Amino acid sequence: MSSSGMASSSNRIGRNLWFKGKSSLHDSCIGRLPFPWMTDRSGKSLRSVGGSGNVLYLIEAINRGQILQVRAMKLQAGTSMTVCFPLKHGGLLGASTLNCRISISGPVVNWRKHRMKQVAFRGIMIKNSDSMLITDVKPIKGKSNKGVLEALQSIEDPNNAFDYFKSVAGMPYVVHTTETCNYMLEKLMVHRRVGDMVFVFDLMQKQIINRNSTTYLTIFKVLNVRGGMRQAPFALERMESAGFILNAYSYNGLIHLLLQSGYCREALEVYRKMIKGGNKPSLKAYSALMVAVGKRRDTETVMGLLKEMESLGLRPNVYTFTICIRVLGRAGKINEAFRILKRMDDEGCGADVVTYTVLIDSLCVAGKLDEAKNLFLKMKDSCHKPDRVTYITLMDKFSDCGDLDSIHELWSQMETDGYHADVVTFTILLNTLFKAGKIDEAFTQLSIMREHGITPNLHTYNTLIGGLLKANRLDEALGLFESLESLGVEPTAFTYILFIDYFGKSGATNRALETFESMKSRGIVPNIVACNAYLYSLAEAGMLKEANDVFNGLQRSGIAPDSITYNMMMKCYSKVGRVDDAVKLLTEMVENGCDPDVAVINSLIDMLYKADQVDEAWDMYQRLKQMKLTPTVVTYNTLLSGLRKEGRVQEAIILFSAMIKIGCHPNTVTFNTLLDCLCKNDEVDMAVKMFFEMRHMHCIPDVFTYNTLIYGLTTDNRVYDAFLLFHHMGKSLYADCVTLCTLIPSLVKNSMAEDALTIIRIFLLHGQHRADRSFWEDLISGVLVQTNIDKAMVLAESLIFSELCQDDSILVPLFKVLSKHRRGLEAHDFFLWARSRGIEATLELYYVLIEGLLDLSLLELAWDLFEEMKKIGCVPDVSTYNLLLDAFSKSGDVDRLLSLYEEMQNRGCTPNTITQNIIISGLVKSNSIDKAVDMFYNLVSRDFSPTPCTYGPLIDGLAKSGRLEEAKSFFEEMIDYGCEPNCAIYNILINGFGKSGDMDTACTLFRRMVQEGIRPDVKSYSILIDCLLMLGKVDDAWDYFQELKLQGLDPDLVCYNFMINGLGRSGRIRDALSVFDELQTRKISPDLYTYNSLILHLGIAGMMEEAGKLYDELLLKGLKPNVFTYNALIRGYGISGDPDRAYAIYQRMMSGGCSPNLGTFAQLPNQF
Repeated sequence: MSSSGMASSSNRIGRNLWFKGKSSLHDSCIGRLPFPWMTDRSGKSLRSVGGSGNVLYLIEAINRGQILQVRAMKLQAGTSMTVCFPLKHGGLLGASTLNCRISISGPVVNWRKHRMKQVAFRGIMIKNSDSMLITDVKPIKGKSNKGVLEALQSIEDPNNAFDYFKSVAGMPYVVHTTETCNYMLEKLMVHRRVGDMVFVFDLMQKQIINRNSTTYLTIFKVLNVRGGMRQAPFALERMESAGFILNAYSYNGLIHLLLQSGYCREALEVYRKMIKGGNKPSLKAYSALMVAVGKRRDTETVMGLLKEMESLGLRPNVYTFTICIRVLGRAGKINEAFRILKRMDDEGCGADVVTYTVLIDSLCVAGKLDEAKNLFLKMKDSCHKPDRVTYITLMDKFSDCGDLDSIHELWSQMETDGYHADVVTFTILLNTLFKAGKIDEAFTQLSIMREHGITPNLHTYNTLIGGLLKANRLDEALGLFESLESLGVEPTAFTYILFIDYFGKSGATNRALETFESMKSRGIVPNIVACNAYLYSLAEAGMLKEANDVFNGLQRSGIAPDSITYNMMMKCYSKVGRVDDAVKLLTEMVENGCDPDVAVINSLIDMLYKADQVDEAWDMYQRLKQMKLTPTVVTYNTLLSGLRKEGRVQEAIILFSAMIKIGCHPNTVTFNTLLDCLCKNDEVDMAVKMFFEMRHMHCIPDVFTYNTLIYGLTTDNRVYDAFLLFHHMGKSLYADCVTLCTLIPSLVKNSMAEDALTIIRIFLLHGQHRADRSFWEDLISGVLVQTNIDKAMVLAESLIFSELCQDDSILVPLFKVLSKHRRGLEAHDFFLWARSRGIEATLELYYVLIEGLLDLSLLELAWDLFEEMKKIGCVPDVSTYNLLLDAFSKSGDVDRLLSLYEEMQNRGCTPNTITQNIIISGLVKSNSIDKAVDMFYNLVSRDFSPTPCTYGPLIDGLAKSGRLEEAKSFFEEMIDYGCEPNCAIYNILINGFGKSGDMDTACTLFRRMVQEGIRPDVKSYSILIDCLLMLGKVDDAWDYFQELKLQGLDPDLVCYNFMINGLGRSGRIRDALSVFDELQTRKISPDLYTYNSLILHLGIAGMMEEAGKLYDELLLKGLKPNVFTYNALIRGYGISGDPDRAYAIYQRMMSGGCSPNLGTFAQLPNQF
């Protein structure tokens, strides 16, 4: 680039700049060149390029606020140096001349300043160095410290940067900030310059520059401390060893940083180190620690901090005392809170309105609303008048319990005191109206609110949405949510949380997921509450993988899980049966600094008990005490519930006594659990005694209490006592459905049906509980369990006759039991009477009636009911159709079977797999095997999925008709369709091939079944044994008979009969008698076939004495001989040469009413 080119530039400004110097140690050149200066568009940068010989230089001056930065760079070598000069009011501080000595291998800055009136600066070239000369450059004005950071960022060399950092620290008009110090610390940290980092940290302490988390994390990193701010207590030791000595201000700041990050335990550790090191915490630090510890309800630590601050000479102020009152109050220690209030008065630290408001809040949280109201009234009479916050606090608490009257009263007093309603108070009113169930009135108040010129805010709309969701008015809530944008209101995470919580608790997990993802897509980062609400939904559904994703995502995003988060994860693990993993989470929770509260431990105890890990549950109870957590009433209730399930009455009583002893007041749930344990373990007298002790302990019995005791008394046959207790209950409580279903069956059993009817009549009259179908079903089912069918029928008849019950559900359990006892015809007659009394039968009742009649083979009567139900508009379902189709199938009535099948489809009732199987089976039974096969392939072509019950009849029909190869083909085909054959299918095939004489194939199929892991049943062995015996393969049959028993199966009577008959037929009569003895030893009663087989073969063997004994034995057992029995005896006596006895048997046969057949006459000895 030529000098003339530069000189002629239209952008030239300022004066000339001279350069004189040596370009390198080996090559020198001397020149005098004019360097034109150019400015950038901002006017803050001056730049010139020039050179001598083959060396080109860039010289740049940049205004960075209160700093003028000058940089000279040798372009070819890429070597540069930067010098910065402080400015004030746009001028250069110091002198006009600065000597700059530059080393090419690495710049070292050393400047001297000489004061002159005219502000300018000049570089002077000296021998053996490279220098620059700049004249008449006018600095640009600037006022921001941002330039210091930019200057630091532009200096690559850490030495120059640190020198510059120190030079700025000594300037009176430029102050370092947290950002410049943190940048310097990070730069030094990269180069492991710990000593220089100590200098920077000390400077921050001396100049009281804020030390933030970045400051400490940078120091932690250079000291190899990992784990973030949570590791502060450990890092302090290394910091001290490295020279980082914290002063009181740094300790106070570090405590605040830890508390802001939620690391309360670590903050306390830092506080302890601070005290140990002789530093005095500030009052503000103490207050912050108390607030944080108070949130954990650790009153002991809070009061300890109060004592420690006083010991250090710090006097608590009204704010400190108020914090203590809040913590004690929230922990339920109201008396201690009032003692602090008294102490304030004694020490002259007068309580203010905030103190009283906090105390009122504490009373409300403890459920002492009346006392809170009294304190409020005392405030009004004192010099501490309630302010708007006081009113809002009290109204908010009364709103939580839906006390609308108190809200109106406080509203009136608030306006009288000059505090007009605002958006907060209106929102509280709306919340109360929703809780009182007055939703329409709430929206009316919303309109009034707008008329008063008060614009609803997001909290108002959240209250409305939450109220609508609690009232299960989802569509309206969604409509309001969608209108928020048009109302100029941006929903927050809490708005989405309302929907996530609603969907989670209503079981709509997928919609909860959609809402959660929608929130993220709107750019709203889920907070811990949103994640917890979503985790609740996942935990309820047992979706562990998704829950783990959310949990891990929390940690990745830097959000610390709280006790609720861990509790939800534990619940999720428990849902999928991984309770041990849930317990492991407790350890992780503690390691991560999240102190578990008693609610988490209670939850784990409950999980362990439900998983039958009883010892682990009690270990967790002991662990609770080791953590210095106080067991609550929930803890004891959980343990008592576990003891109740185990029936450990004495342990439950001991635990209850221990609970009382430590001052844990039992609640109604406690007594209910204990009463249930006593009543279910025959300790009814003790339960009654415990019941009367409840009121002495200011514990009011509820409906569950009475129901439990009534159950105990009725179970102990103390029905009259239960009856009296029921009337005692009526003085304060209404009975519910459980009460009646517990008491009424016992009254009916003890012939107190009239009393039972009176109780039911009163119950229905009060109308507190709806008597729906389930109530009547449960009531009559209970009566059927307690007493006989006839008494249950009398009660049902009385209820229908008196028109107390007009619901057919009372007949359903009754008719089921009648049908089970083969009294379906009685059920039908009762139904006709009930219908005449106005009872309208539903599909469920018709189904039970039809099923009962079909069990008695009363097909036509069942068909009449079926036709009747269609006429009255009761549409049969597929199960009802299947009942009748199956009946037609079994009766072989194919025409009616197919006609009903067609009607079913025409009426729009879609056949299911059972229907199709019934039709195929019916066709096979009627010998229409080809039609059955055609139907099967037609169904399969329409995506029908066949089951073993589909293939079974087809294979059986083909096998019995001698089409064995087709049967086997179907068998192989079912495997191709993915329908695994079961034992029944194999039995059909084995029987088919066996009966055809192909025992090789039958045995091969049997072995294949075993190889495929299908265990043969007794029928499988019986089929093989029967087929082998038919072929005379007695030894093989005997082997299979023995194998059957070795496999752990018990032969049934059919199997024994096959074996006895086969052995007898082969002449092994002694073995047959041995099997007969074994049969009786196994407590199996022989039937007539058994006796007939033995009598026949004994007779053939000439052992008529034994045959005669067996005949007498069968008579003694009540079996009636048939023609086969008599023919076997006649034949035996004939073979034995005893015709007289043969004829005597014939005479007995005739006199017994058994008609002889041709075989009889053939067996009679020839008398001629």
